[in-house]
Amino acid sequence: MNSDLKFDFHTHHERCGHARGKIRDYIETAIANGLDMIGIADHTPYFSSEEDQPYPRIAMGKSHFAQYVSEVLQLKKEYEQRIEVLLGIESDFFPEQLDIYRQYFDRYPFDYIIGSVHHVDGISIFKKGRWEGLSNKEKQKTKETYYKLIEQSARSGMYQILGHIDAMKGFYPAFSSIQTEAVEHTLKVIAEHDIAIEVNTSGKTKDSGGWYPADEILERALFYGVKVTFGSDAHDPERVGDDFDKVRQRLREIGYQKWAYFREKNMFLAPL
Repeated sequence: MNSDLKFDFHTHHERCGHARGKIRDYIETAIANGLDMIGIADHTPYFSSEEDQPYPRIAMGKSHFAQYVSEVLQLKKEYEQRIEVLLGIESDFFPEQLDIYRQYFDRYPFDYIIGSVHHVDGISIFKKGRWEGLSNKEKQKTKETYYKLIEQSARSGMYQILGHIDAMKGFYPAFSSIQTEAVEHTLKVIAEHDIAIEVNTSGKTKDSGGWYPADEILERALFYGVKVTFGSDAHDPERVGDDFDKVRQRLREIGYQKWAYFREKNMFLAPL
């Protein structure tokens, strides 16, 4: 596989309730931007909820899931001469609900599943007020709980990609400077499993600026042998492939020589 392979494995669309555009819009933009592969990875429904769609502005309803899969598969076929369309999904990671999620995933031919921790201690990682009034010790404990969940997600065997592994800094940039060994330990665990972390360029749209994860985490990830891949986390077709070339350049500067792409839940490595 040549080093010019261009891909984006993390894109959303209107079904999740907080993204703009149809799946086809993301595919067309990917073609216009010269991508070879485009992965569609909208948010999973809340599978363990009694309600079909408890949070219409966060995730699709359970009743939309089969329809989502069939639309991606149909577009995969329609566009096969122009671009490789991949069936993905971004899954919330709730350790106690793994079996429920697995039952849904096992029914369909996913090319990859992104596992993302979006909640710590039952609170969204993006909730701006969650850090107010916490002592330094409590902040450290929160960060350690976050990385413990990421570690568990790596061990679960359910995912091919781990999503935005320092996204908790999104609306709280000081998160990065909370000192703990947890990040280092988590990277060691990820390296032991056949899984990649994504360089997710949506961090630039949040208060923290920059990408997820920070360069120093990518440097330590390389040290431990963690594989990396790319995802824009586009919620708007205009962001498909956003900063792809810059990320590739940065990864080369850090010392990476390869990055990962996926088909049928298998990981392949392409030269950077």
